[in-house]
Amino acid sequence: MNKIVLATGNPGKLREFALLLSRFGFEALPQADLGIGEAEEPHETFVENALAKARHAARLSGLPALADDSGICALALGGAPGVFSARYAGEPKSDARNNRKLLDNLRDQTDRRAYYYCALVLVRSPDDPTPLIAEATWRGRIVDTPAGDGGFGYDPHFWLPEHGCTAAQMAADAKNRVSHRGQAIEILAAKLAAHPDLVP
Repeated sequence: MNKIVLATGNPGKLREFALLLSRFGFEALPQADLGIGEAEEPHETFVENALAKARHAARLSGLPALADDSGICALALGGAPGVFSARYAGEPKSDARNNRKLLDNLRDQTDRRAYYYCALVLVRSPDDPTPLIAEATWRGRIVDTPAGDGGFGYDPHFWLPEHGCTAAQMAADAKNRVSHRGQAIEILAAKLAAHPDLVP
């Protein structure tokens, strides 16, 4: 089984990626288990931040690395929180405070449309000149009243009209099939299947 370092310290993402990657024969190793700390995310786009995190983990581990940068974008707020989703309410990171700030900023807005976005990057080496990149979105709307105790981040407030529930109310396997990360991993898997020479 091929080993890939997961360049994240987010417990929710680690669970989701481990489930998703196991279907494709990859053993996912959390970077923390290898003594690797989180990389800085100084960029203004999801793709650039994901690439920086993947290169950081590959450089320190000597293994291929997979990283994502994802967040929620509210249309009425010009795409905010965007790349600042994890730290929207400042440090230390707090899902509860982030959700409160998002709801406060949307209080006078009638347009509650939003989407989760994921940029997923796999590098075979720290200086890989052709990283594999997969991007996906998951559209819904922000609701004031949270529902569900699954998921993480903004999931309890992310309503999915076609499913009649929030992301936090979905079973993990169902969420992994339709979420932004679930879609991105399928896109990445398709790229690997089409180009077996690029498999780490």
